[in-house]
Amino acid sequence: MALQFQIVPVTAFEQNCSILWCDETMEAVVVDPGGDQHKIEAALSANGLKLTAIWLTHCHIDHAGATADVSDAFSIPIIGPQKEEQFWIDMLPQQSAMFGFPQVKTFSPDRWLEQDDTVQVGKQVLSVKHCPGHTPGHVVFYSETAELVVVGDVLFNGGIGRTDFPKGDHQTLLNAIKEQLFTLPEPTRFIPGHGPMSTIGHEKKTNPFVKMYG
Repeated sequence: MALQFQIVPVTAFEQNCSILWCDETMEAVVVDPGGDQHKIEAALSANGLKLTAIWLTHCHIDHAGATADVSDAFSIPIIGPQKEEQFWIDMLPQQSAMFGFPQVKTFSPDRWLEQDDTVQVGKQVLSVKHCPGHTPGHVVFYSETAELVVVGDVLFNGGIGRTDFPKGDHQTLLNAIKEQLFTLPEPTRFIPGHGPMSTIGHEKKTNPFVKMYG
């Protein structure tokens, strides 16, 4: 029994939408459905998966743009992020206009998440870590057994999230990386919101933005 995943790049921003599933039950969640719903549905179908929920790391348009449509299409709940993210949910229509995205629907999460909450897909349980700084309500999803964490736009391979958006804060982001991510085992792989995967250990040693914490 293991946690499986597939990355489905979506939108013009090439956002790493992730499908996570339990290979025993074949139940799945989609993390950050930013757009291109047809690509998400094709990946679900190709893997023979039953979609049970949407999990959100944060609510920038490229991560959350298709949330309402996917939730409606599959009659599934929206889980996360942390409640401070309501600010960005309310701004989704403005975000779509600003970045030339199709008009999107706002939504209300069925469940807000907090530090040390857990979420479940099939028989796989992941822990929630609140990692503000890029956005105020940003969360990440960590599977200790799979040695995998889905980090949204907190940490990248060789980079960190932008903090020049409203309610962003550089020091808050660095603190979240240091306290929530760099305390994980170094072999832990992470799926970033954009670009290639990496490991916690690699970023602690080489990431120029945060290696002071290595």
